[in-house]
Amino acid sequence: MSARFYKIFFLVTAFVFAGGWAMAQKQIIVSQDGHANFKSIQEAINSLPADAKEQRIILIKKGVYNEKIFIDKNFITLKGEDEKNTIISISLAREEWRCNHADDYGTATINLKGNDIVLENLTFINSYGNDHAKDKTITCANDSAKIKTINPKGHQMALRSFETTRLIVINCIFRAYGGDTVSPWNTTDGMFYFKDCVMEGGVDFYCPRGWALAEGCTFICHSKEAAIWHDGSLYESSKSVLLNCRFIGDAGYKLGRYHRDAQFYLLNCSFDKNMADADIYQRVANPPNKIQWGKRVYYYNCKKDDGNYVWLKNNLPHGFSMNDYSTAWVYDYKWNPSVTIANIENEKQEKSGATSYSSVGDTQKNNSTDPIAENMLLYQRSNGGWPKHFQGDKKVDYNRVLTDAEKVELVSGYAEGKDATIDNGATTKEIRYLAKAYTATKNENYLRAANRGVEYLLKAQYANGGWPQFYPDFSSYRSQVTYNDNAMINALEVLYDVVHKKNGLDVIDGINVNRCMDAIDRGIQCILKTQLKQNGKLTAWCAQYNAKTLQPEMARKFELVSLSGMESVGIVKFLMKIDKPSPAIIKSITAAMEWFEKVKITGYKFVEVAAPNEKSGKDNVLVPDSNSVIWARFYDIDTNEPFFTGRDSERHKTIAEVENERRIGYAWYGTWPAKLIEKDYPCWKLKWGIN
Repeated sequence: MSARFYKIFFLVTAFVFAGGWAMAQKQIIVSQDGHANFKSIQEAINSLPADAKEQRIILIKKGVYNEKIFIDKNFITLKGEDEKNTIISISLAREEWRCNHADDYGTATINLKGNDIVLENLTFINSYGNDHAKDKTITCANDSAKIKTINPKGHQMALRSFETTRLIVINCIFRAYGGDTVSPWNTTDGMFYFKDCVMEGGVDFYCPRGWALAEGCTFICHSKEAAIWHDGSLYESSKSVLLNCRFIGDAGYKLGRYHRDAQFYLLNCSFDKNMADADIYQRVANPPNKIQWGKRVYYYNCKKDDGNYVWLKNNLPHGFSMNDYSTAWVYDYKWNPSVTIANIENEKQEKSGATSYSSVGDTQKNNSTDPIAENMLLYQRSNGGWPKHFQGDKKVDYNRVLTDAEKVELVSGYAEGKDATIDNGATTKEIRYLAKAYTATKNENYLRAANRGVEYLLKAQYANGGWPQFYPDFSSYRSQVTYNDNAMINALEVLYDVVHKKNGLDVIDGINVNRCMDAIDRGIQCILKTQLKQNGKLTAWCAQYNAKTLQPEMARKFELVSLSGMESVGIVKFLMKIDKPSPAIIKSITAAMEWFEKVKITGYKFVEVAAPNEKSGKDNVLVPDSNSVIWARFYDIDTNEPFFTGRDSERHKTIAEVENERRIGYAWYGTWPAKLIEKDYPCWKLKWGIN
């Protein structure tokens, strides 16, 4: 990456995002072993000047830091080395703190009063409920007559903010054993963004006030009263949005509640079978009679593992659709954390790995590069995915050297990332290449990019287990659950290799494994639900399905609803990987193999021939061949008859009826199931003792 490129890029972003976070960043190191600037996180924070207009980065080496954190300064980033092993922990009940203090500043593991704070790759624990099994009675020091009884399941905050505006939290774990674990409070102008985090606790353990977005987060719920809460009582537009989040927990946990004006949007969220049959509900208003705007609880494409409750249905407010959704919309277009993150990420790249830990004693430096991997870093979007095209229909070519102008153009789509996709192998092939490049070079930039790619796959998955072709662009057929060109199967294959540490993906961060396992399980359930039946008998799969109903749908004009002779092969191959397959999987594979046998075409082959009368100069035709067995790409879902379609979307019985451009531009016939039938299926049956 040339210095000239960065100069151009920063001029562009400074112009577009004037008034945002400063790009220049400074950093200091914290390590318990003494080989750093400070041993204590709080000491590092205290060392920084109170006034700043640029982000100050504090890098925290792995370890357990038993200290309470206070941040009352602006523009501070706390970045851990490893979120599972960089732990900040205290044991304190809120009631005990308030016994001797006027307010909550100090009741949490991390206490915030500053603005423009970033937390990344850290675990925050308040272990009070784990440390105390019974009620505890105390006498308040400032009032000897005042006695308090503290319940071990009472308020225990891991994070508490006050007047903080603009908080970004990425890849962090918040764990407590009582209520109000994550409490970012500021109804006036609080704007909070949580991305790829894990939050655990009791009643109301995620309870933002003001504007908040939780994206790709996992909530671990231990209360039969409520898991989430919101206070948006000051402004009608305040909202708490949860996008692509997953809820798991104890049997009978309730989703949420409110007792002041609140507004919830749960979009593409999923819930395990333990969630109670209870919609987000209103408690007695506090103060009384002050619910001005009524119940505002909205769901879109949310799914419960064993079937939805009646209330868990699409009910977005009139006039609003997912096409209107954007990160900036969450915050009423006053802030876009995607832009902030983009600025931080590009600053890291400019400093050539300045945020790595090699400067404090690591033996392996980021001094080896791979030219293709370097180009992949340029193309990766802020959401972690990659596009398949650049400059219109031009396919991404990682061997091509971009001009400075092209680099600026490429960066312009970084923040929103709407062109990120899993179509045509995009994102999945980059993850695999970058993981191998990291193994070869030990360049941490490649591993970080691969990890972010896996996070993108996890975020992009629908609650029903399917994957859209594009994310977050839900326009047209891009929103459909897509098996076409093996898009969804490619995603599942990557997650499978992460879980099983195969094909070079053993380097992917371990925190992803449980989430990958969950995503695979839901993906399999989607596969089983979408296998079509004819007269009650399972057959194969279509190329794409409606994201909400999981019913077959048309995609492009020449991709009508049909059973697919190609995509079904990839699905079966993936199902055959599953260890100790369930009866449902065995039934699915067996039925699909019977269908392949039923619809095979013998005595013909599909070949390319010279065609001087055609503009293309060539043609694809079906010719007799007694030794050939082929399958059609598309079959009628009721009759199993092959059919062919041009850009007129008309069904034709023969390929000769389709225009030449489509005849030569699409895989209408192939031998895709041959290896399955001849080798894979017999070996699979033998392995599992299936007759």
